[in-house]
Amino acid sequence: MLKPMDTLPLARQPCPPGACICERQRLLEAPGADLRILRLTRQEEKRLLERLENLHSLADLQRLQQRLFEQLGVRVEVMPGHNEVRSMRGIAITIDELPGLCRKTRQSIPAAIRRGLEKNPEVAYRLLDANDLFSDL
Repeated sequence: MLKPMDTLPLARQPCPPGACICERQRLLEAPGADLRILRLTRQEEKRLLERLENLHSLADLQRLQQRLFEQLGVRVEVMPGHNEVRSMRGIAITIDELPGLCRKTRQSIPAAIRRGLEKNPEVAYRLLDANDLFSDL
């Protein structure tokens, strides 16, 4: 039988002292804090990054963004940058500040998304089309 989310044991191992800014301990001590992010184990993180690198479509990317928010509380925004987009570097990928989210994970998620967009440029083209200047017409 599945346990409610609040009673599941924490699975993420702590980062070495001074190596990260995730504020894991402060999060653990805060009453009523959202602890979902601490359930992202290193093995699950590898699976997530692999999944992000193998995007099939824009809908697939949007579905992964939604699941990241629902299951871990991580809000990821992917949109064309303010300037011209000439390469995948021109696509802005932001992750909201979230206590408990490891510094390395915060860096590896956007990198995995960029690799996925580079592998399948059609997804990037659909993203650009969806955010087109004339899309509301």
